[in-house]
Amino acid sequence: MKRNLFIAFEGIDGSGKSTQVKLLSENLEKAGHKIYTTFEPTDSEIGTLLRNILTHKIEADEKTIAALFLADRLNHIQNKKDGIFKKLEEGYTVITDRYYFSSYAYHGTHMNMDWVIQSNSLAADLLRPDINIYIDVNPEVSMERISKNRTSNDLYETLENLKNVRDKYMEAFETLKGQEHVFIIDGNRSSEIIAAGIWDEVSQFMIG
Repeated sequence: MKRNLFIAFEGIDGSGKSTQVKLLSENLEKAGHKIYTTFEPTDSEIGTLLRNILTHKIEADEKTIAALFLADRLNHIQNKKDGIFKKLEEGYTVITDRYYFSSYAYHGTHMNMDWVIQSNSLAADLLRPDINIYIDVNPEVSMERISKNRTSNDLYETLENLKNVRDKYMEAFETLKGQEHVFIIDGNRSSEIIAAGIWDEVSQFMIG
């Protein structure tokens, strides 16, 4: 039996992923889908550790971070209570904010991409998203949005890093071309125009 859709959103911080997850969820619900939204890192013990690392409460090198992302992701997929597999079996269409590309886009900036892709292959082989939606936004626009919406930028948002992360996303998509259904959406427009473009792509995918 064909399982329900699994959709992953990607993009640098400030690209508007959270808004677009909400808008796509509303469109899919109108089309009769039951929706479950989730995110990475999760609220598990590993996810909590990752958040402490990302906010510099705990120091760790890039390979340790990537390995922790993989462990968190495997739990994210397979957790018997609310893992992605479980929700798909229950008839939900699952939408996640970041999935396959996240750890090597954000934490692979000084790492060998081949190593990072290999380290993520186990999770991808267990469950690949049906659709990866990458909201592409200029780093300058992203930084402007982040500055307006946050009182502090205490993770990894510097203009230089946003530029590096965007480059890593594009490198990842190029490397994995043919293995993933990736829709690249212009994220420099209004939320409504972006949402319409995403809905058009998802609708066409469902029809096809």
